[in-house]
Amino acid sequence: MSAQVLYALALSALAGFATTIGSVIGIFVKKPGPRFLTFTLGFSAGVMILVSFVELLPTGIESLGFFWGLVFFFGGMLVMFFIDVLIPHSYKAEQAGIKSPEKAKILRTGVLVALGIGIHNLPEGLAAFAGALQDVNLGIAIAVAIAIHNIPEGLAVSAPIYAATGSRSKAFLYSFFSGVAEPVGALIAALILLPFLNQSLLGAILSAVAGLMTFISIDELVPASKRYGFDHLAIIGLIIGMVIMALSLWVMKIAV
Repeated sequence: MSAQVLYALALSALAGFATTIGSVIGIFVKKPGPRFLTFTLGFSAGVMILVSFVELLPTGIESLGFFWGLVFFFGGMLVMFFIDVLIPHSYKAEQAGIKSPEKAKILRTGVLVALGIGIHNLPEGLAAFAGALQDVNLGIAIAVAIAIHNIPEGLAVSAPIYAATGSRSKAFLYSFFSGVAEPVGALIAALILLPFLNQSLLGAILSAVAGLMTFISIDELVPASKRYGFDHLAIIGLIIGMVIMALSLWVMKIAV
């Protein structure tokens, strides 16, 4: 494998293992402030949305043309929709599980959340991998955005597992393995897609990844960030995420 492919895999791994940060918060802090979660979830959504519409989708359209670029964009959204329907992944359910007085139900909730997050992380691993193949700086931007939103996911896994079992090691391991799915998704992409990779295929992947990330932002991150009751803070986080991402892309372009 080339150095760029290995670098892309490493970025996916780092993004996935950000779940362990949330795991540590869930084990030792137990209840991070709702303002923190509101802002970080909104911030992550802003980064993902801006990257999708300013970098990924335009690159896909440039490679494939307007029609096919949008076909793969909406195809990516459709794939994420079916994953979401088949494997429900709800912050609301996670919170309900944490509050349940019955440990068996709490444990089951934690296990199901870990499974759901793991499956959801597979296409995210592909997103970071494909972005890094297109441009190293773009890969870093996507990996950072994914890492930010993986932190509360790690919290969502570790908190119910720890509450049910009292074991910090079990809570950490469940969270850790849910994050492992991200580099696994990147590795699958490297092993299966890389031999056939050309500009058109990469454009299709980037368009589909834009759809995936847009769906995750609209369906999961924005509603989750507003669920804590700080609607304006969620939107502020989203706007700041977009502004910082826009500035970083601008700096990268003038530096090239």
